Amino acid sequence: QVQLVESGGGLVQTGGSLRLLCAASGRTFSDYPMGWFRQAPGKEREFVAAINFRGSSTMYADSVTGRFTISRDNAKNTAYLQMNSLKPEDTATYFCATSRDKFQPVLHSVGMFAYWGQGTQVTVSS
Repeated sequence: QVQLVESGGGLVQTGGSLRLLCAASGRTFSDYPMGWFRQAPGKEREFVAAINFRGSSTMYADSVTGRFTISRDNAKNTAYLQMNSLKPEDTATYFCATSRDKFQPVLHSVGMFAYWGQGTQVTVSS
């Protein structure tokens, strides 16, 4: 079955950087789009960034545009989220996700994704 495992989270100071990884297994990684979401305590899960199955198209939430970069390495079955200029409001659990159907374009809402990882915690101190 499809498995997604996030890593790379941690504690960082304001202005710092982190690189999150999402290792996928269970099917042909390069056929499916990927997305990153985050959820802070007491808040709903929100969209952060997404990439299509080829890696040729991306989308970002307004709050992270210019600071975060999503990418994928289909040879390594891994998606990445490079996070720069981190702010305290970026503090959350970050989840990667993928769709049920193949060859989808960039997807950007929670309901479009069928498979989720367990999450990795990112804490940005002020």
